[in-house]
Amino acid sequence: MQQHLETVDKNARILIVDDEASIRLTFEMFLAREGYGPITTASTFDEALLTIQDHEFDLIISDIVLEGARGTDLLRKIREAGLQCPVVMVTGFPNLDSAAEAVRYGAFDYISKPVNKETLLRFVRQALQHWELEKDKKALIKENEKYKRYLEAIFSSVRDAIITIDNDMNIIQINNTAKNWLNYNEANPPTNLNSINEEMGQTCLQDALQVLKNRKEVREHQIECRKSDGNIRIISLNASPLEDGQDEFSGVVIVARDITLPEPDEGSGVIRNQFHGYVGSSQVMQSVYKLIENVGKVDTAVLITGESGTGKELAAEALHAESPRRDMALIKVDCAAIPEDLLESELFGHKKGAFTGADRDRPGRLLQADNGTLFLDEIGDISPRMQLRLLRFLQEKTFTPVGQDTPTKVDVRVIAATNVNLIEKVRAGNFREDLYYRLKVVEIHLPPLRDRKGGIPILSYHFLSLFRDQLKRKIHGISDQAMNALSRYSWPGNVRELRHVIERACVLCEGPTISLEHFPEEIRSQQNLQNTIPDLTTSSSSNQAPQSTTGVDAPPLPPYISEKDELIDALKRARGNKSKAARMLNVDRSTLYRKMQRLGIQEKEFTEPPNSPSP
Repeated sequence: MQQHLETVDKNARILIVDDEASIRLTFEMFLAREGYGPITTASTFDEALLTIQDHEFDLIISDIVLEGARGTDLLRKIREAGLQCPVVMVTGFPNLDSAAEAVRYGAFDYISKPVNKETLLRFVRQALQHWELEKDKKALIKENEKYKRYLEAIFSSVRDAIITIDNDMNIIQINNTAKNWLNYNEANPPTNLNSINEEMGQTCLQDALQVLKNRKEVREHQIECRKSDGNIRIISLNASPLEDGQDEFSGVVIVARDITLPEPDEGSGVIRNQFHGYVGSSQVMQSVYKLIENVGKVDTAVLITGESGTGKELAAEALHAESPRRDMALIKVDCAAIPEDLLESELFGHKKGAFTGADRDRPGRLLQADNGTLFLDEIGDISPRMQLRLLRFLQEKTFTPVGQDTPTKVDVRVIAATNVNLIEKVRAGNFREDLYYRLKVVEIHLPPLRDRKGGIPILSYHFLSLFRDQLKRKIHGISDQAMNALSRYSWPGNVRELRHVIERACVLCEGPTISLEHFPEEIRSQQNLQNTIPDLTTSSSSNQAPQSTTGVDAPPLPPYISEKDELIDALKRARGNKSKAARMLNVDRSTLYRKMQRLGIQEKEFTEPPNSPSP
């Protein structure tokens, strides 16, 4: 440090102001022989001002009495100009008033004449050392301010929501993401976490209270929050003690991450991940939502098709909720669950004495649904006789209860659903063609879960949140390996099967995280096979279905695609748009870049058309 200061001293620019030439020359000689320089001199007040305007100095030595002016006037001008370098005042007539005036205007020190060499050098050395420390201090302050702005920029722009509070729950800092999620009012900002009433704010409050009470981290856990647009946001929340550099407990830091994993498609408009009980944001489900919205408003028959477990009953409920009949009854009939001989009476009703056991009049489901909606589930299972009676009702809007002679007229919208191929049944003669077209004025086909790309994580966390609360389990999340197995599984039972799998896992899980061991064998085998599946590409039996270790044939697996091929395929489908490809793969863009670099993927591999003919 001393060597550093001596180097600065020798290169210090010094100004000497005195109206006596002998003093200027003496001071200049003393300083030059000591190695200081460059040294500038001025003989008058005006000359000194001009010199200061043209040059920068590290030290100014000025007589307090100048011809036609005072040195303190020069000192005042120096400070008014914003110069901060030390100024040493020299006087031949020392007194308390002149010393006080010099100090008031910011003089570094005050020297009485005569000034010998040792005194001059001592004051110069002290002043320059002080100036060097001041410059270091300003540099540190500037660097700290820059670092603070850098941290604030990171804090404000990070995608995670971050909130820091003190021991009294006062909000110290909150970044832009947290403000957005909490509907933060900039005009009247909340100062205390207790004053935030949003669902996420209340959950943050509970976590913060635990940290303040126990001074221990509240481990990461997931919650569902409703966004302003009605969509579900699944948030991973973590609260930790906030400590300063001296290990002093000073509050809580809360970090929230959106793990909803939506799959927006550029140009597709508003993306919804929740709609009348449905959870999912894939493009195929966006189309289903839109179709239900449009068809629901039109009072016409609808046929809902799809595999078992895809949510056909939810679609019927959504259609009813979107219709003008929403305030009237929605009557549901499971045609497959009612014996054929009772279904007619169940639908159309009967009069007292119409058959053995009919001891009173009973209104049928059609009459109960008057002015509302009738949902006929598994319509493909009704008998030919029931097909004919239902066809007549759809044509005439009237029906005759069993044992009654006169028809009854009702105003009912009919929605039917089936998990079988009615066209094939029509061709086989098992279903009336005219009834089929009467039911299928509009068809809504629900895609199987395996075709809802990216929908499994959000559904899994949705069911986890549901059953965790029901079973009162402290389960914080699902491991990456477990989620990967869920995503690879073919889901023959669709959403219903996924719901049961997550419920089972919540029952079996005794720790904070659901792992592979909590899933059935057919799902675990997907992950276990991942490590050996490259051998299938070279094996002669690669097209054969793998055998389950339980002796039961495992469900057929999708063909193996290497990680590199998967990335290239996504990049091709995104037409080289890496941000869009990253969203398609449910990864961050930075992760996609790292994988491309690790796998050696070149631009030409996804920008050139495949199998292009040679010239």
